[in-house]
Amino acid sequence: MRTTASRTASLLTALGLLAAGCGTVTAGSDDTDPAPETRTRAHEVAEAWDGSPAADAWLKGYFPMADAVQPPEDAFHNENDKKAYQRQNFELRGDLPGSEQKDGKVTWRDGGSLTLPLMGAQEAYKTVDRTDAPAPRLVVTGAKLGETTLVTSRGPATVPAWLFTVEGYDTPLKRVAVKPSKLPEPPIGPARDTPTETLWELNRLVEVAADGRSVTVLAHHGSCDDGPAVDVLETDGSVVLSGYVVGMEEGLCTSDLRAKKVTVALDRPLAERLLLDAFTGRPVPQGNPNGPSGSWS
Repeated sequence: MRTTASRTASLLTALGLLAAGCGTVTAGSDDTDPAPETRTRAHEVAEAWDGSPAADAWLKGYFPMADAVQPPEDAFHNENDKKAYQRQNFELRGDLPGSEQKDGKVTWRDGGSLTLPLMGAQEAYKTVDRTDAPAPRLVVTGAKLGETTLVTSRGPATVPAWLFTVEGYDTPLKRVAVKPSKLPEPPIGPARDTPTETLWELNRLVEVAADGRSVTVLAHHGSCDDGPAVDVLETDGSVVLSGYVVGMEEGLCTSDLRAKKVTVALDRPLAERLLLDAFTGRPVPQGNPNGPSGSWS
């Protein structure tokens, strides 16, 4: 099966050495099996989490599994608008409202709910507009408090959101107005001294399919291999993903990292099961930490 990432990914990204790869790899499209040590580690992670206090805290918290920023429904009208959104380059031409409401309620489809502190419009806007650069820019003219829906660790939920009016668009840009719960202390530590062909850290979760029968993660691999691979272990309480690299070449190699999306099919819907990274021993993080809505991890 298929994926990868790097223990030094954040450093190399900061140095500008991360090269985004094109296309999506589907786990299971390669007949290269992982090393026995890979699956042993996955079982250890599953056993540590399943039924643990950390798992119980996870099931009671609010952990989004989708981006907290949602562009207008008709986005984008042109390439410049798309670039402005991707670069987080906005301009405010108007006043943002204050809010006397201090808390907001997250409501799950199954009827459960959780009350959390509400983020103000100004704070929410600052998480969207993070670049002070020349045009192109998207222009925000106002905002109001509303709600949106997104996938969470407990399934689909309706959450409070700031609805920003964007010049030229009929529907608003939505920014979730509550922050995720604090991640519980993992019951197992990260793997140590494992070769990349055996186990490698995943980068982040990209998407959970609407039916929950597959997940897409962003994985890393080098310039001298056949790409990333991902193995999956499913239990009643968790889904453990093990990233590793296949086809590593011998000899000199450049030190750049390449990113690739990897889609992993599941035997049954993810539902409320934990999605775990075998290397870190933690839930697979959601969101780009340098993006408009960073991960809860």
